[in-house]
Amino acid sequence: MSKTKKSEFRPNDYVVYPAHGVGQIVSIEEQEIAGLPLELFVISFEKDKMTLRVPTDKASEIGMRSLSSPDVVSKAISTLKGKAKVKRAMWSRRAQEYEQKINSGDLIAIAEVVRDLHRADDQREQSYSERQLYEAALERLTRELAAVSGGDEVQAAKEVDEVLVSRAA
Repeated sequence: MSKTKKSEFRPNDYVVYPAHGVGQIVSIEEQEIAGLPLELFVISFEKDKMTLRVPTDKASEIGMRSLSSPDVVSKAISTLKGKAKVKRAMWSRRAQEYEQKINSGDLIAIAEVVRDLHRADDQREQSYSERQLYEAALERLTRELAAVSGGDEVQAAKEVDEVLVSRAA
């Protein structure tokens, strides 16, 4: 069973895994699972102290992708600058939609969640579940922005915060 198509990902590449955010491919290893040889990406999520093994032939099928291009990053930033779109649906349904957007791995969808759930100081308090979703989306967004720019997460978080605060002003 030889692979004709060489994988687009290599060790030390940063990738986005939809359900977990930005991770780094540590290595590509062969393992025997159920008697079959299987080639796996070993992805480390340093911040979460987690290692994930993903079959190389299933990577794109499950939505694993390279980091966003600077073009997509600027679209995400301009999404943050937009006006929050709060639907009048029940919270449980909106929460489900936000969760799906966060786990889609799509940077612009994640930026929409951050924009929609952001609260300025003068606005009403967020509920616990609202805050949890907001923080999860914010963390995914800042991690990817930091990885794309080669900077650190603190700086990326400051930039996102500045955009959100300037929008509220």
